[in-house]
Amino acid sequence: MELDLQPLNLPSNSERPFVIAGPCSAETEEQVMNTAKQLAGKGFRIYRAGIWKPRTKPGGFEGNGEKALPWMQQVKQETGMMTATEVATAEHVELALKYDIDLLWIGARTTANPFAMQAVADALKGVDVPVLVKNPVNPDLELWIGALQRLNGAGIKRLGAIHRGFTSYEKKLYRNIPMWQIPIELHRRMPNLPIVNDPSHISGRRDLIAPLCQQAMDLGMDGLMVESHCDPDKAWSDASQQVTPEVLDYILSMLIIRENMDLTNSLSTLRKGIDEIDNELIDLLAKRMGISREIGAYKRDNGMTIVQTKRYSEILDKRAAQGSLKGIDAECIKKIFESIHEESVRQQMELLR
Repeated sequence: MELDLQPLNLPSNSERPFVIAGPCSAETEEQVMNTAKQLAGKGFRIYRAGIWKPRTKPGGFEGNGEKALPWMQQVKQETGMMTATEVATAEHVELALKYDIDLLWIGARTTANPFAMQAVADALKGVDVPVLVKNPVNPDLELWIGALQRLNGAGIKRLGAIHRGFTSYEKKLYRNIPMWQIPIELHRRMPNLPIVNDPSHISGRRDLIAPLCQQAMDLGMDGLMVESHCDPDKAWSDASQQVTPEVLDYILSMLIIRENMDLTNSLSTLRKGIDEIDNELIDLLAKRMGISREIGAYKRDNGMTIVQTKRYSEILDKRAAQGSLKGIDAECIKKIFESIHEESVRQQMELLR
């Protein structure tokens, strides 16, 4: 299903991508206004703040709710900035629109729930407001696309996506693993859909925000959503991933924005080289599958099982080591050969039918 899209029409500085900035949570009127005025003074034009804050566990600060929405109105009146907040229910949508919130976004937990997404989509029918959809908590591209389709089906045409990374059981450098290949695939399927990067939620740490912003720009993303607080260390939620407006302004001033220009002759030649190697790889894979089918026939005729676990483990370990010696990540090589093995097993299984 193709999306029927219109431009988001969000304001941006000519030297920067459009940036949505503001605190994780709208804590107090003073904190909201102080942060907003500092951001406006640095030229930021879209202000974000969480009104409703779904937490992983109960007991934490879960937002002020409707009480904080007049503060967002005050931000618009006193700074001229657009306002943005997250909505997760039909009631949130109704209240956000009642208080003239300019831009809505859908959080990762809501995106992962088709029932919740449909309820939000139904509440937005007949409304012309830009809506950004965060990727679901787990790396499920179809679920992300499905959420966008539900909103588009409800008549929302000013749509965009937010890449905020994916939850992993194993905690490594980032709070949420970027898995850049997923937003890249989303862009391949929907080239007209704007994609915003959320380095705050990917990193979970303010010292990683700058390099993540640059990575997002290098990958051609359209905008950024960054959490900024007037006093980050005293924030009531996600303190470690927020920066001051001054620091955010500095981070963005250091960004290198590369234009997506037509291919130069040298780059075109290099890409042709890759195409030729890819063709050779496919030919080699086809030859490998031919040998796999011969092995499958031998196993069939001699009453052997298709999967020989010991042999499979030897292949994975050996190829991973070979890849490392050639400067290729061992996990990458393992994933490649796991896919090759899966196809080999499929082709051998066909011989048993």
